[in-house]
Amino acid sequence: MLYQFHVFQRALLSPLTAWAQAASKSFANPASPLAYVPGATRLSAGYELLYRLGKDYEKPEFNLHQIVKDGRNIPIVEQTIIEKPFCRLLRFKRYSDDSDAVTQLKEEPVVLVCAPLSGHHSTLLRDTVRTLLQDHKVYITDWIDARMVPIEAGPFDLDDYIAYIQEFIHHIGAKNLHVISVCQPTVPVLAAISLMASRREDTPRTMTMMGGPIDARRSPTAVNSLATQHSIEWFENNVIYNVPSNYPGFGRKVYPGFLQHSGFVAMNPELHAASHWDFYQSLLRGDEEDAEAHRSFYDEYNAVLDMTAEYYLQTIKTVFQEFRFAEGTWVVNGELVRPQDIKKTALFTIEGELDDISGSGQTRAAHELCTGISENNRRHFTAEKCGHYGIFSGRRWRNIIYPQLREFIAEHDRVPKRVRNVRREEIDDDESNTSCSNTTVASVG
Repeated sequence: MLYQFHVFQRALLSPLTAWAQAASKSFANPASPLAYVPGATRLSAGYELLYRLGKDYEKPEFNLHQIVKDGRNIPIVEQTIIEKPFCRLLRFKRYSDDSDAVTQLKEEPVVLVCAPLSGHHSTLLRDTVRTLLQDHKVYITDWIDARMVPIEAGPFDLDDYIAYIQEFIHHIGAKNLHVISVCQPTVPVLAAISLMASRREDTPRTMTMMGGPIDARRSPTAVNSLATQHSIEWFENNVIYNVPSNYPGFGRKVYPGFLQHSGFVAMNPELHAASHWDFYQSLLRGDEEDAEAHRSFYDEYNAVLDMTAEYYLQTIKTVFQEFRFAEGTWVVNGELVRPQDIKKTALFTIEGELDDISGSGQTRAAHELCTGISENNRRHFTAEKCGHYGIFSGRRWRNIIYPQLREFIAEHDRVPKRVRNVRREEIDDDESNTSCSNTTVASVG
């Protein structure tokens, strides 16, 4: 009944939050007489804070429409390449009407960003994608909220997750692909590539693992401790609920996103309280830049999704309780996962010194598992003074981590250079040119 109670509570709060939003605007809008009453600024700020604490947060958009590269504006078009019941493969396709820019962009590496399926939407990696687009052709996994998937679509578990990743890699083409996994997907992505290697299939040129629980026994965090302190039956009886009737996934058993969000907030309650207080102070000072930064962060952080019960429980048991990957006992659909069979894919692991989600050494453990990869094809980097989210978003990601990742990918990307004196109309054999603002532009990746 907890899920139903949550929905009921949100319905009760909806009129209050709508009123708070209207009141905030009334005390802030210069055209309103209320904006000139004593204390109007404080009232407006207080009502906006109340609105943001009580409102529902829907999945944000990526809103990546353009990047600036070498002084040129490069339009970006978001495309759905594959649509599965529980995930979409998205591509951020770049366009240009400059022949030199087209040629340069066509030569850049292809990357698949595997976003986490751990409570937040893939848009949490917006900064990751925006940065990668400067030097790469970018795809990303966009996981779908389980409450929005009809029960007729069937179950979805960790084995299915691995199958999805393999299908996406096959579709894009493994030979010239670089795979980047952030947090939770480091485990299923490494498993997917391991199984491909064991079958003697083509594997990606590189795989980058960022802040993930490959061996959750090392430097256990609060997340790891929760998983080990309770049995799998406890999780099944206490955190799994049926989706209410007002969603397409009515009846599906899920681990609700609001529970995951509550857990994240409970890990650092003082930090979040201070952040909201700072937001209130920014509104009082009229510091719109700081206030907007707060809005942007929490619009993303507070937007959560449900995970299927079978996927969540299997992940808890396999990764955080039985450590099957690290122990070498993980079997997926009858196949033993053997990371030592990977030989042709270079490995880069990245950790944050202050990561309180995936502890120190958990990601680096991949090097001990992937013994078939030569030493000169391996690299590890620990970002100093960097927390979990700083690994893939923010100043440290852009200025410290990304340059190393870009260098690693470039080092292992050996796609032959294309002929530069090619006409724009002949740039891409498998894609047609697109008209944009009455200007012919070529699609470049």
